[in-house]
Amino acid sequence: MKETEKHKHSVILKEYGKNIQKLVDYITTVPDKAKRTEQSYTLVELMKQLNPQLKTENDQKLWDDLFIMSDFKLDVDSPFPMPEKELLGKKPQVVGYPEGEVKFKHYGRNIEKLIEKAIEIENDEDQETAIIYIGQLMRSFHSTWNRENFDDGIIIDDIKTLSKGKLHIDLEKVKENSLFETNTRRDFKTPSQSNEHPSNNGGGRRNNKRRNNGGNYKKRRN
Repeated sequence: MKETEKHKHSVILKEYGKNIQKLVDYITTVPDKAKRTEQSYTLVELMKQLNPQLKTENDQKLWDDLFIMSDFKLDVDSPFPMPEKELLGKKPQVVGYPEGEVKFKHYGRNIEKLIEKAIEIENDEDQETAIIYIGQLMRSFHSTWNRENFDDGIIIDDIKTLSKGKLHIDLEKVKENSLFETNTRRDFKTPSQSNEHPSNNGGGRRNNKRRNNGGNYKKRRN
């Protein structure tokens, strides 16, 4: 009898404390399912209030903890399914090492994967956008690894090497528009578009000059 009573009030998840565990044990014994469900929702909110750090957690974790504290005996209409008891304490699957040698270790395997995806893009504009994004990442990795003797041409050569010549971008275009700078906007302007602005600005200055001269103009007397 004493052993049963001791097990009944044992704390399964110590971070919630003995009082929460007692409430879980009580709700589990409530005969009406609707009342059990209502009280379970209230208890989840109480768990949040008593543990402020849990407010940022997903509600599913709180419900999972509730089921765990009930020893998976709580039968309620919860917003999330009851987790499988067999998963508790199960060892995670072994994560295998990536196959194949990384050609440029300072870029890492993920850059190679991005380049593989960029090769599959059929639209030329979308592919160029992908190349620019990859170039920005490679520039940041390269500058961390070697701050000296850096040039955008190195990045372009490495992209060609990793893509086996399938990805191309003009070096002058990259340099002129600073495309591999991480703070560069994607909607850059082509050189032909950039040349249009000086003429517009010049026209604006001439117009202002004319207006100023007109304001100082004195009517000739006959």
